[in-house]
Amino acid sequence: MATTNDYYSVLGVPRGATDEQIKKAFRKLAFEHHPDRNNNPEAEARFKEINEAYEVLSDSQKRAYYDRYGRSPGNGEPFGFDTFEFGGLGDIFEAFFGGATGTAQKRSPRKGADVVTKIALTFEEAFSGVSKDVEIARVELCSVCKGVGSQPGTNPEK
Repeated sequence: MATTNDYYSVLGVPRGATDEQIKKAFRKLAFEHHPDRNNNPEAEARFKEINEAYEVLSDSQKRAYYDRYGRSPGNGEPFGFDTFEFGGLGDIFEAFFGGATGTAQKRSPRKGADVVTKIALTFEEAFSGVSKDVEIARVELCSVCKGVGSQPGTNPEK
């Protein structure tokens, strides 16, 4: 949980800040205090505090509750909110760059989804962009038999 009770001061924005002001302040602070970029031992705790504040202030229901009651909803509070934690690197990229969050888009197959490889990137490479050459092994149909396993005009045997 945050060491301070005021999420607005954590992000350095006024109480009446717009969603865009909150998002801009979060991006700046998250980039500055990310543990991969900042070697200060207190950076990780500050980064979590910034994420917690953004989790509450970026969601209209959570923010309204916080503005009304002065604390974030959690642990059996209304709306069924649980404690707020940093959900992972995907959450940060989603916060920075937006992204498709539609359920249909998540479930629908994408071209090339069966071709997967792992690539190691530093935080700087991921943030600023980088081009890397990768080798990918893939299965292709035989141009002669079209995947049947026998010469054209013959019957395959089991």
